[in-house]
Amino acid sequence: MSTQLVSGRGCGILSVDLFNAVRVEVNMTILWLGDEDCHQVSRVGGKAANLSQLAASFRVPTGFCVTPELYKEWFAGTQDAGSPGRSVDADLSNIVSQEYRVMAERCGLSEPAVAVRSSALDEDGHNSSFAGQYDTYLNIKSPEAIEEAIVKCWDSAGGERMASYREEHGLSADSLGVSVLVQQLVPADVSGVVFSANPITGARDEVMINSTWGLGESLVSGMVTPDTLVVQKSDFRVEDSYIGEKAQMTVLAEGGTTEVEVPRAQRESQTLDGEKTQEVAPLSMDLEQHMGWPVDLEFAVHDNNLFPLQ
Repeated sequence: MSTQLVSGRGCGILSVDLFNAVRVEVNMTILWLGDEDCHQVSRVGGKAANLSQLAASFRVPTGFCVTPELYKEWFAGTQDAGSPGRSVDADLSNIVSQEYRVMAERCGLSEPAVAVRSSALDEDGHNSSFAGQYDTYLNIKSPEAIEEAIVKCWDSAGGERMASYREEHGLSADSLGVSVLVQQLVPADVSGVVFSANPITGARDEVMINSTWGLGESLVSGMVTPDTLVVQKSDFRVEDSYIGEKAQMTVLAEGGTTEVEVPRAQRESQTLDGEKTQEVAPLSMDLEQHMGWPVDLEFAVHDNNLFPLQ
């Protein structure tokens, strides 16, 4: 199989299944989405493992995981030095530089923008998802900036917020470790969250979709009132719909993201048409069947292509 972009429109987003056909041999401290070892929660945490499993069947943007082995080395170093948040060592610097070059080559971009986020080993996506507990860093473009974001993710694993979450959910105070996922960023035209069961009523025969313009941060942070669609699983009929005002949206900016006002005429326009709604709803149902329980999934639409994100 030859490497190619997932869209003939030149969107530059490389799907994992196409990438892995020509991947290079790497150190086991780095696992790429789609690798068999990357399917294991014990190696990369629930978030990354689930994405890796989905990569065989869905258009998941390419990415690699920094496994907990490097986190443990870094953490031991901070304990010895008494200086949490110190710079990464030369080994990680070299590894990140190498893997970022690989990603750039496979994406056909000189500096692909990435998202950097944590994936805890004791998150399973069902009983303990750690949703909203870890920081996410978006639109990161250089190896040095990626390294800095990785360290920030590692730092957040031991913070007070995480300690409170673990206590509240009956988890051990000692983390099993944290993996960090570095994934190609989708410059979303529309972002959303789809629930394979209605989170308001609990109805298992309905899918609920929330969506908004731009990147998903304005949605997951509660900054905007999104569009809401309730879809019947039996025939994908839209049973109920609400078009939110969507006054703001998150867009890419130099070194990160920013919030901008949505043009007034666009605020009350529906973000997902019927065709795309009938892609998103079945996707959540397929994932529910795969996982064995109701799921919520963040997604992005770029150049009319649908991408599962996390």
